[in-house]
Amino acid sequence: MYGDRWLISFCVKSVIVHWMVAGFCIVMCSGWTVAQELGGYWNTAERESEYYRIVEISVPDELAIEASSMEVMPEGRLALGTRRGDILLVDGAFDEHPKTRFEVYASGLDEVMGLAYRDDCFFVTQQTEITRIRDLDQDGRADEFRTLSDVWGFRNYHEFSFGSKPDADGNLWVALCLSKSYSSDVPFRGWCLKVTPAGETIPVCGGIRSPCGIGPNEHGVMFYAESQGPWNGSCSLKVLQPGGFMGHPASLKWYSLTPELGERPTDPNTRSRITVERERVKQLVPYAVVFPYIKMGRSISGFMVDKTGGKFGPFENQIFIGDFSLSIMMRATTELVNGVWQGACYPFREGLATGVLCCQFTPSGDLLLGGTNRGWPVRGPRQYAIQRLDWTGKVPFEIHEITAQPDGFRVRFTKSVDEDVAGKVDTYQLKTFTHVYQQGYGSPEVDETIPRVVAVKLSDDRKEAKLVVDGLQKGHVHEFDLTAMRSTDDETLLHHQAFYTLNEIPAD
Repeated sequence: MYGDRWLISFCVKSVIVHWMVAGFCIVMCSGWTVAQELGGYWNTAERESEYYRIVEISVPDELAIEASSMEVMPEGRLALGTRRGDILLVDGAFDEHPKTRFEVYASGLDEVMGLAYRDDCFFVTQQTEITRIRDLDQDGRADEFRTLSDVWGFRNYHEFSFGSKPDADGNLWVALCLSKSYSSDVPFRGWCLKVTPAGETIPVCGGIRSPCGIGPNEHGVMFYAESQGPWNGSCSLKVLQPGGFMGHPASLKWYSLTPELGERPTDPNTRSRITVERERVKQLVPYAVVFPYIKMGRSISGFMVDKTGGKFGPFENQIFIGDFSLSIMMRATTELVNGVWQGACYPFREGLATGVLCCQFTPSGDLLLGGTNRGWPVRGPRQYAIQRLDWTGKVPFEIHEITAQPDGFRVRFTKSVDEDVAGKVDTYQLKTFTHVYQQGYGSPEVDETIPRVVAVKLSDDRKEAKLVVDGLQKGHVHEFDLTAMRSTDDETLLHHQAFYTLNEIPAD
């Protein structure tokens, strides 16, 4: 009997260990698409470090800081909001060699996923509300906590609330997770709301699933980061279009509370395609930038636009976005084509210590990153960390930006390309795919095609290639593989892949 029990216990434990190891390997290895071809993950990170080095922001052992939001204070200090409900003020985080000092400004809050400072007040987005917090006696600790808006419901730990910085009119935008990631059990779960400085709360759009980041794109239009899951074949950036439908129908029940938005959208058909359902569901907003699952991101997170004036390198006015599971940073660019937002994503930096939740540019033009591994597996080895990416001053040879053309694409590089190599059509390898738009969780890549580049025209400075492409596919992600590309100095690209989401083909 004891032998049978031991055997059963051993088998169960073996299955569990096998499952854990397999899951660990998936998380650790599946994001290495680019790294494998460059000799492995750490070799990729090592090469990236020539251009963007990782600087550690030391954290006291007694403070388990799971940074989930950041703000730069007027006096030059860093403010941190944490998943554990604190607001901390940090001295020294912007120094070249940080020697930090932390002070607790406020505590007892609930998952601080949005932090902004304006008019001597913090505006804090937490699970249940936006709170205006002030230090009335100027002793460095919060004294006054006033609710600005709490019109949405809260019933489950997974009902996260992500808040933006104030827009040009002082409004805060809030993206609300569904209940338990699948349903909308209380009002406005799965919606975006806009909260005015006076506290008026305006419903913007429904159909959100599980956001993890909200803010303006490089053109000043409000976007949010959506996670892969039901009705979302992969992670994506989406525009928060007033009156739009973001794709997940669970929250549409709350149209009964928003008569000003008009008729409730028709429910989408499952196992369809976004391009097909856009014809049926007029309010449906397509993914602006798809981050192909594992190849680019597994759970994309907080993002911010580089407005540093070149202090962070050659990517001024581009979006920098994190990924929680893969512990990486990526870039994205967007453009408006035929009235629809679309654009591309590009690898940027690996080797980070934990899951990235938030990012913030510093006054000196560096990029601060904060995060944790709590809740879901992440590739980075640490439970939590605050790190900084500093540009070394060296320009990497990269795909700078891809934009759509009526007959193909324009691909711009950070350096001049070798004319002989860049002038050959077979230097540019393309394939396309889309995802099943379905109620089920995620989607494989489907409907694959192989477009052909039939002509190339280089700009005079040889930093731009205009590609004429036979076989553009509206509604597909176009995957670029430029492994063969060389600069005039015979450099290979630091990252040779990019992914453009072609919702619309520009008119002639």
